[in-house]
Amino acid sequence: MANALHPSWLAVLEEEFGKPYMVKLKHFLQQEKESGQVVYPKSADIFNAFNTTHFEDVKVVILGQDPYPGAHQAHGLSFSVQKDIAIPRSLKNIYKELEADIPGFKTPAHGNLEEWAKQGILLLNSTLTVRAGDSASHQKKGWEEFTDEVIKTISDKKEGIVFILWGNFAQSKAVLIDEKKHFIIRSAHPSPFSAERGFFGSKPFSKTNEILRKEGKAEIDWQIS
Repeated sequence: MANALHPSWLAVLEEEFGKPYMVKLKHFLQQEKESGQVVYPKSADIFNAFNTTHFEDVKVVILGQDPYPGAHQAHGLSFSVQKDIAIPRSLKNIYKELEADIPGFKTPAHGNLEEWAKQGILLLNSTLTVRAGDSASHQKKGWEEFTDEVIKTISDKKEGIVFILWGNFAQSKAVLIDEKKHFIIRSAHPSPFSAERGFFGSKPFSKTNEILRKEGKAEIDWQIS
């Protein structure tokens, strides 16, 4: 698994791959494969967030929970789906808030967020794999320990990172972040079940750019082509 990780991340996370939890996780994933289970995303995309946004380039983190469990949806970036796949409801609400928050933003025809990742937004799910059609099926198998370490490593080794935490689960990870060094934007989750209770109108995208501007960093171009 370590071989699949970009060298910039491997330099700061290599120790994790020899720890007991990771050995158990690799064994679990191998069992899933041997039993004929379909797992998303495909193996080449499991670490897509890290391989698209290198460690030295991270300036924003958007934290999700699980990959989408539907066919051809997940490709290793939180909230993102592959092109030519229907846009999930949470992402539709993200686009709706973008239209209200960022002047001139136009909702794209697809849900692929790679353009954000290439600008330094780490689109990180807490759990990096899922069994097809079975939401949350790979939770508590070890991925959370790995991604918690990712968050702590970013907090410890970098400064001035914007962490966007939507919903109670993401906000529970705030304990891993040094708020004296970094910035946290909190709101309700963009899910249809909670978007009306504090996500709409929260303006996370313009707030992020305001922080980046004050930090002397390039702002995010949120428009997706």
